Amino acid sequence: MKITLKDGSVKEYGESRSVIDIAYDISEGLGRAACAGEIDGQVADLRTMVETDCALNILTARDPEGLKVVRHTCSHVLAEAVKNLFPQAKLAIGPAIENGYYYDFESAPFSREDLDQIEKEMKKIIKKGAKLEKFTLPRDEAIRFMEEKNEPYKVELIRDLPEDAVISFYSQGDFTDLCAGPHLMSTKGIKAFKLTSSSGAYWRGKSENAMLQRIYGSAFAAKEELEVYLKHLEDIKKRDHNKLGREMELFTTVDVIGQGLPLLMPKGTKIIQTLQRWIEDEEDNNWGYIRTKTPLMAKSDLYKISGHWDHYKEGMFVLGDEEKEKEVFALRPMTCPFQYYVYKASQKSYRDLPLRYGETSTLFRNEDSGEMHGLTRVRQFTISEGHLIVRPDQMVEEFKGCLALAKKCLTTLGLEEEVTYHLSKWDPDNREKYIGEPEVWDQTEQHIRQVLTELGISFVEDVGEAAFYGPKVDINAKNVYGKEDTMITIQWDALLAEQFDMYYIDQNGEKVRPYIIHRTSIGCYERTLAWLIEKYAGMFPTWLCPEQVRILPISDKYLEYAETVEKELKANGILCTVDKRSEKIGYKIRETRLAKVPYMLVVGEKEEESRKVSVRSRFLGDEGQKDLNLFIDEISKEIRTKEIRKIEVQEQKE
Repeated sequence: MKITLKDGSVKEYGESRSVIDIAYDISEGLGRAACAGEIDGQVADLRTMVETDCALNILTARDPEGLKVVRHTCSHVLAEAVKNLFPQAKLAIGPAIENGYYYDFESAPFSREDLDQIEKEMKKIIKKGAKLEKFTLPRDEAIRFMEEKNEPYKVELIRDLPEDAVISFYSQGDFTDLCAGPHLMSTKGIKAFKLTSSSGAYWRGKSENAMLQRIYGSAFAAKEELEVYLKHLEDIKKRDHNKLGREMELFTTVDVIGQGLPLLMPKGTKIIQTLQRWIEDEEDNNWGYIRTKTPLMAKSDLYKISGHWDHYKEGMFVLGDEEKEKEVFALRPMTCPFQYYVYKASQKSYRDLPLRYGETSTLFRNEDSGEMHGLTRVRQFTISEGHLIVRPDQMVEEFKGCLALAKKCLTTLGLEEEVTYHLSKWDPDNREKYIGEPEVWDQTEQHIRQVLTELGISFVEDVGEAAFYGPKVDINAKNVYGKEDTMITIQWDALLAEQFDMYYIDQNGEKVRPYIIHRTSIGCYERTLAWLIEKYAGMFPTWLCPEQVRILPISDKYLEYAETVEKELKANGILCTVDKRSEKIGYKIRETRLAKVPYMLVVGEKEEESRKVSVRSRFLGDEGQKDLNLFIDEISKEIRTKEIRKIEVQEQKE
């Protein structure tokens, strides 16, 4: 038996060997560090027997897949510790994830004190260094085994497996867990770990199931790496829009109003208003869009024509009971069917196309309560929605134009480098989810693929992520915790015009079906605000700030001059306030900095006499005295050009 190692060397054995035995045969140090094996490119447990010629790579905690094994083993140690301390807790699942691991339990919520106690218990378990032993049972025996342990979630998981399945378990001392592996040979292989947080999570991610308690943690090859990661987590917490947005009084939520229904405070509303006015002016003045305004609800008849009633009803808020009432309404989850009837209100010629309809649309989607999070996942939101009705020969260029508009919006906001592009395709193995014939889907997906390639845009392809009526480009970004959300969508639709009997008259006097592009230019305003909060840690570019300048009189004696400065700034469209409190100037400066206002103008006797202002900014710090008109000219240009200035003074980064 020939084993080809990572460096190309070959080991020969006369009989089968386990991966861990081969690792020790290579070197004692590699054997001690080994976490898993990679046999012909597939990750394998260290206990796996190698019986034929193959390529073998020994994975350690320095390898991503090896580190995943460390984290998975740590999740089992977490489960054992919880069972030791909270014997009534029921085990659910505990996988390794991108930055660590989690484990779900049926239990009362865990406090930070509980997590600290669990950590101590985990350290005791690791110190004992129990070996992890793998064994298997037939399905029926596995079910009885977990029923005897009174672990209903494990029993449910096993029952979902085929009747002829052989079920694997791992034991460490007296603790045993259902698991496919792979795992370390011993708990002593865990060198550095930390429990980071806990939260509620529905069993199998479905709101109709039981609410479980999820404990998150992470593990690394060395304590130094863990410390770096924990420091990173602290920075993340400071940027988390759900925390920072509330601290900055941008938005709030109230239980009696409902989950996923945030209240935008005056400052948050001002940012949204600024974004909305910019987007509408950009679309209308530079990209040829015309505005529509359509109802927030419609009869079910409309959604039956579009297909949403059959394919999206569970995601809609339905008003009324179909069995009891003649007319049933639903709040709109999108605007497209409404804008189609704007198009159909009069006959269109080929000369009228393309028609680019734009609407700042308030939409409603019945998201699962377990999915709600701050401003990124809500049930009512506002979107920069648009639908382009085009001739087939115009489709490619118009689609490119939608991509260009999206890119311009992202670049203006400083977000272009943060996104990834996805070609979201249909799933031919799930036909009931989609309308249309396979050849139409194949053609439209190929058109989008070609457009992205021609524009030099790197993209990945996602099967099953298309809308039910057509493929799309999703422009995605990750939040501070690494969760990816779609920010902007551009959809290619060659099907819905048929369902709505939309047509135009071509040059031969014939009726022809148009194509439709569904798109957003900046997407959902609430989600974009969340993104901006986290990107800039609340220190937005000046043009987006709800308060761009704060004027700080040194004492009440100079309040009148401060109000004169305020009046001139406002006359030039600059958002400003005067701090009229009878506080020391040092206190006012600190408060302004904490409020993340980009500019503060200190005024006193010298400034009043010379009609100047002493400028402090979060960009350069103390900029000294400036003529008031000069400052107005400079900041007005910064706002007008939507400049994104770099913060160059360290003390301003707090």
